[in-house]
Amino acid sequence: MSSAFLEHVNVTVSDPEATAKRLESWFGWKVRWKGASLGGGTTYHIGNETSYVAAYSPPGTTSKVSGDSYSHHGGLNHIAVVVDDIDAAEAVIKADGYHTHNHGDYEPGRRFYFDDDDGIEFEVVSYTK
Repeated sequence: MSSAFLEHVNVTVSDPEATAKRLESWFGWKVRWKGASLGGGTTYHIGNETSYVAAYSPPGTTSKVSGDSYSHHGGLNHIAVVVDDIDAAEAVIKADGYHTHNHGDYEPGRRFYFDDDDGIEFEVVSYTK
């Protein structure tokens, strides 16, 4: 069997362009593609050469999922992003006004979490000590 890797995750957001700008700022990613998509919606693909987040918004309004995603089948619990310099990444995220929480420093690395404007939880992790 050949090696497998995760190419992308697709999430519904309120404003794909704003999400793209935040991901570019936080992680140094770039918009790989943007355009019309499913059902007249709009999608931005934001990432690097090998993986990306597809930020999708349908036509019309969207609403946040309420409640704890960990207790629902199929819930998106968080998106984890590996960075080289976790302190620098946290500084950028905090400078944008986001509250970081649940910090951990244990094998195999350091991590923290934060929620974006759409309530999507991100885990930021570094395996560099």
